[in-house]
Amino acid sequence: MDPKNIKKEYSNGEVTIIWQSALCIHSAKCWKGPDGLPQVFNPQEKPWIKPEGASTEQIVTQIKRCPSGALSYRMNNSPEDKSENSSETLIEVTKNGPLLVHGTVSIKDKQGHHSQKNKVTALCRCGASGNKPFCDGSHRKIDFKDE
Repeated sequence: MDPKNIKKEYSNGEVTIIWQSALCIHSAKCWKGPDGLPQVFNPQEKPWIKPEGASTEQIVTQIKRCPSGALSYRMNNSPEDKSENSSETLIEVTKNGPLLVHGTVSIKDKQGHHSQKNKVTALCRCGASGNKPFCDGSHRKIDFKDE
């Protein structure tokens, strides 16, 4: 297992929450702020995700707010839904942060390995990420600002 890319799954019986560490940019939107869901997502506790802390609907809504795609979900009683994979790709420049690529993208790393990312992928724009080409939140540590 790659220690930089941990994938964990948590279920409440209806929905399975999937967290991929390598994609996380530590935006804290899952647990912090007025739209956060700290009763499910709490990085101060182990495990940090407790799916029994809210309704399935609340969890799904919160996961859809994840800007990097580090959090995703699948409904346990449904066949895998591919309908969210659009043929259109949108690249969003975030203020003082990463490029968010919405859609399905194929990425070839410097070693020549290919990977496919779906939904949202956060790409480093500041140059400081320790997980290039992906954003790891380092733009906040170096106080990256748009020009």
